[in-house]
Amino acid sequence: MLAETIDDISPAVRANAACNDLNGSLTGVFFSEELQDIAAAKSICATCPVMLECLEGAVARHEPWGVWGGQMFINGRILASKRRVGRPPRVARPEDQLPDLPVPTHLLGLVRSA
Repeated sequence: MLAETIDDISPAVRANAACNDLNGSLTGVFFSEELQDIAAAKSICATCPVMLECLEGAVARHEPWGVWGGQMFINGRILASKRRVGRPPRVARPEDQLPDLPVPTHLLGLVRSA
Protein backbone atom coordinates (compact mmCIF):
# COMPACT_ATOMS: atom_id res chain seq x y z
CA MET A 1 0.00 0.00 0.00
CA LEU A 2 1.37 3.42 -0.95
CA ALA A 3 1.83 6.06 1.71
CA GLU A 4 -0.70 8.87 1.81
CA THR A 5 0.53 12.10 0.21
CA ILE A 6 -0.39 15.71 0.91
CA ASP A 7 -2.74 15.51 -2.10
CA ASP A 8 -4.64 12.70 -0.36
CA ILE A 9 -5.82 14.96 2.46
CA SER A 10 -9.60 15.03 2.50
CA PRO A 11 -10.97 18.16 0.80
CA ALA A 12 -13.25 18.66 3.83
CA VAL A 13 -10.27 18.61 6.20
CA ARG A 14 -8.28 20.92 3.95
CA ALA A 15 -11.20 23.34 3.55
CA ASN A 16 -11.74 23.60 7.31
CA ALA A 17 -8.06 23.97 8.25
CA ALA A 18 -7.15 27.23 10.00
CA CYS A 19 -3.96 27.42 7.92
CA ASN A 20 -5.83 27.24 4.61
CA ASP A 21 -5.66 30.81 3.34
CA LEU A 22 -6.09 29.61 -0.29
CA ASN A 23 -2.83 31.16 -1.49
CA GLY A 24 -0.10 29.40 0.51
CA SER A 25 1.11 32.55 2.26
CA LEU A 26 1.58 30.65 5.55
CA THR A 27 3.94 28.03 4.12
CA GLY A 28 7.00 29.92 5.38
CA VAL A 29 5.59 29.97 8.91
CA PHE A 30 4.79 26.24 9.04
CA PHE A 31 8.15 25.18 7.57
CA SER A 32 10.48 27.63 9.30
CA GLU A 33 13.33 26.91 11.71
CA GLU A 34 12.73 30.20 13.55
CA LEU A 35 11.14 29.84 16.98
CA GLN A 36 8.88 32.85 16.43
CA ASP A 37 7.48 31.29 13.23
CA ILE A 38 7.03 27.91 14.92
CA ALA A 39 5.17 29.63 17.77
CA ALA A 40 2.92 31.41 15.26
CA ALA A 41 2.19 28.15 13.42
CA LYS A 42 1.36 26.33 16.66
CA SER A 43 -0.93 29.21 17.69
CA ILE A 44 -2.80 28.91 14.39
CA CYS A 45 -3.10 25.15 14.92
CA ALA A 46 -4.49 25.70 18.42
CA THR A 47 -7.58 27.31 16.89
CA CYS A 48 -8.02 24.74 14.12
CA PRO A 49 -11.14 22.55 14.03
CA VAL A 50 -9.27 19.79 12.18
CA MET A 51 -6.05 19.80 14.23
CA LEU A 52 -6.29 16.12 15.23
CA GLU A 53 -7.01 14.96 11.67
CA CYS A 54 -4.03 17.00 10.43
CA LEU A 55 -1.73 15.54 13.08
CA GLU A 56 -2.84 11.95 12.44
CA GLY A 57 -2.43 12.46 8.69
CA ALA A 58 1.09 13.83 9.15
CA VAL A 59 2.00 10.81 11.27
CA ALA A 60 0.55 8.44 8.66
CA ARG A 61 2.48 10.20 5.87
CA HIS A 62 5.71 10.34 7.92
CA GLU A 63 6.00 14.08 7.24
CA PRO A 64 9.72 14.87 7.21
CA TRP A 65 9.46 18.29 8.87
CA GLY A 66 7.29 21.30 9.65
CA VAL A 67 4.40 22.04 11.99
CA TRP A 68 1.44 19.71 11.49
CA GLY A 69 -1.57 19.48 13.76
CA GLY A 70 0.10 21.72 16.32
CA GLN A 71 3.26 19.60 16.60
CA MET A 72 6.76 19.99 15.18
CA PHE A 73 8.02 17.17 12.97
CA ILE A 74 11.63 16.20 12.34
CA ASN A 75 12.43 13.14 10.23
CA GLY A 76 8.83 11.92 10.37
CA ARG A 77 8.59 12.02 14.19
CA ILE A 78 7.04 14.49 16.60
CA LEU A 79 9.68 16.66 18.27
CA ALA A 80 9.03 17.26 21.97
CA SER A 81 10.74 20.67 22.11
CA LYS A 82 13.00 23.01 20.20
CA ARG A 83 15.47 25.65 21.27
CA ARG A 84 17.76 28.12 19.58
CA VAL A 85 21.08 26.96 18.18
CA GLY A 86 24.01 27.44 20.55
CA ARG A 87 24.24 27.68 24.30
CA PRO A 88 20.97 28.26 26.09
CA PRO A 89 20.68 31.65 27.81
CA ARG A 90 20.86 31.86 31.59
CA VAL A 91 17.40 33.41 31.65
CA ALA A 92 14.81 32.04 29.23
CA ARG A 93 13.72 34.50 26.57
CA PRO A 94 9.94 35.03 26.49
CA GLU A 95 9.99 35.01 22.68
CA ASP A 96 11.46 31.49 22.76
CA GLN A 97 8.48 30.02 24.61
CA LEU A 98 6.42 27.87 22.26
CA PRO A 99 2.73 27.18 22.81
CA ASP A 100 2.28 23.81 24.47
CA LEU A 101 -0.29 21.78 22.58
CA PRO A 102 -0.66 18.30 24.09
CA VAL A 103 0.06 15.25 21.95
CA PRO A 104 -2.89 12.83 21.93
CA THR A 105 -2.26 9.79 24.10
CA HIS A 106 -2.34 7.34 21.18
CA LEU A 107 0.55 9.23 19.50
CA LEU A 108 2.83 9.71 22.51
CA GLY A 109 5.06 6.83 21.40
CA LEU A 110 6.12 8.90 18.38
CA VAL A 111 7.48 11.84 20.39
CA ARG A 112 11.25 12.22 20.47
CA SER A 113 13.48 14.69 22.22
CA ALA A 114 15.82 16.99 20.33
